[in-house]
Amino acid sequence: MTLQQEIVGNAMQMAVVNLQPGQTVYCEAGKFLFKTVNVTMETRLSGPSNSGGQQQGGGGGMGGMLRQAMGTAMQVGQRMLAGESMAFQYFSAQGGEGTVGFAGVLPGEMRALELDGTRAWFAEKDAFVAAESTVDFGIAFQGGRTGMSGGEGFILEKFTGRGTVIIAGAGNFIDLNPADFGGRIEVDTGCVVAFEEGIQYGVQRVGGLNRQGVMNAVFGGEGLSLATLEGNGRVILQSLTIESLANALKKAQGGDKQGPTGGLFSTNAG
Repeated sequence: MTLQQEIVGNAMQMAVVNLQPGQTVYCEAGKFLFKTVNVTMETRLSGPSNSGGQQQGGGGGMGGMLRQAMGTAMQVGQRMLAGESMAFQYFSAQGGEGTVGFAGVLPGEMRALELDGTRAWFAEKDAFVAAESTVDFGIAFQGGRTGMSGGEGFILEKFTGRGTVIIAGAGNFIDLNPADFGGRIEVDTGCVVAFEEGIQYGVQRVGGLNRQGVMNAVFGGEGLSLATLEGNGRVILQSLTIESLANALKKAQGGDKQGPTGGLFSTNAG
């Protein structure tokens, strides 16, 4: 059953979802806005793959309960490590169609992604808003050297299964395919919102250890690294980064510590 949803608004969008009887959608805690009275709301620690009546396998008895508890604990631990909320909120329509609304936490766009079970999607931390219960939410670790260099890319959200998942980002979105640009694009690490499975994500140093490389890092405002995206698939980028928004707010409050050059001279201290 396809999730009926509409994304409305401009500078701060929201997703309005129409649920059919028995249909369930879940969101990260803090992304819920409103619902009709016939939509039930339940908060759980477990993800959709092992929650309630949707648990898969595992058997019954004490052994099955222990395996389910251990699976839930691992999920919660991964989400905490990634900086995500510990719990999910589940919404189901009872006795007729129901409506529920969700939104992100920053001014920007939202996007509904349709998963057909053949390709996973990866997204930046905090991009997830809501999804059908047939979509599994997981955490992907991008790798030590890549993640530690890139800052933004060490821990990603991963969506698998079939159904609709709704994500949000900051500013405006642009959809690109690296294959249309010679197979590879380089972007600010904070601009990556999401990309399809099959896209290779990495981080590279900005320039070499030479005069121009030092100029890029110190005065260019990008720090030492850029994200690289290679392959043939869909990539979603955002026009606003959380760091740039934070620096703009600090400057407006008279607490700008970035200095006239940005780059390595920029500090995030309050």
